[in-house]
Amino acid sequence: MKIGVTYDLRDDYLAAGYSEEETAEFDRLSTIDAIDGALRELGLITDRIGNLHALVQRLARGDRWNLVFNIAEGLRGIGRESQVPALLDAYGIPYTFSDPLVTALTLHKGLCKQVVRALGVPTPDFFVAENEAQLREITLPGPLFLKPVAEGTGKGITPQSKVRNRDELLNVGRELLARFNQPVLVETFLPGREFTVGILGTGPEARAVGVMEIHLNAQAESDVYSYVNKEYCEERVEYTPADDPVAREAARIALQAWTGLGCRDAGRVDLRADAAGMPQFMEVNPLAGLHPEHSDLPILCRFAGISYRELIGHIVQSAWKRVLNSHWAGRLETWGEMHTDSCPVT
Repeated sequence: MKIGVTYDLRDDYLAAGYSEEETAEFDRLSTIDAIDGALRELGLITDRIGNLHALVQRLARGDRWNLVFNIAEGLRGIGRESQVPALLDAYGIPYTFSDPLVTALTLHKGLCKQVVRALGVPTPDFFVAENEAQLREITLPGPLFLKPVAEGTGKGITPQSKVRNRDELLNVGRELLARFNQPVLVETFLPGREFTVGILGTGPEARAVGVMEIHLNAQAESDVYSYVNKEYCEERVEYTPADDPVAREAARIALQAWTGLGCRDAGRVDLRADAAGMPQFMEVNPLAGLHPEHSDLPILCRFAGISYRELIGHIVQSAWKRVLNSHWAGRLETWGEMHTDSCPVT
């Protein structure tokens, strides 16, 4: 079976002049090497494609794959995570992880929270401000928390993100609007425990593989899981497995959000407890980091006794089951290398 790998390599963008923060969501070569190695250990033939532009060129040349392992984040636009999945859909090439609708929705934190709230998932009160005038309209009681509406890896999050009065709200909000050129999510600050939940699978087969609590140490920026704290997590953050009643409730809520949104194969849901100690949905990451040592999902799987190779195998199996039940199934034998009544990973 021939499997392509699509990704945004951080070193490429750094070499092109982008900053460390601008490239924070992109992958280091060590991550791509690890994924490629795990796929090969599983008996698959790999082909490193690269980013959206490389994919366009390869498709134009006539290259095709039985499956694409997609972790490309995209560079521009609120729908950037949808670009590679949408292109692969247009060419009828199956791929891992969520589809264009889900990746676009979940990247926009405000729209995602509207949907999960309609699903009955608890999430703090919020407001999406597109300009300074809308910042002035906000009447939510403080303290509040501000962040860009469509960024990840803690981009735009600093200790100043927690605001206590209207002057701080306006100052921080104006700075974020100008710096990221996108709306700002303003939500009620959650003062309690912070969790991330690892999910494997799709639909009724999805399951929470574990809950991890995030503890900031004395060297960390206080109160916030910020960009700086994430970048230097080895020195500033301690991750511990959690299995008490609050953590189990976090897992239940995370799985409800995951399946309700239609996320696929594997990913992560982030939650934080409110003043009453009840977990609240913050955001979902359907393209979670996959560095074998430093990314949250592999760490969660390691706590659960799932090796990195097994994690990658679960992702491919989940995607392939979806392929076998889709309109693609009848075409696969014409691509060669695999019959539709078998699974690529055992």
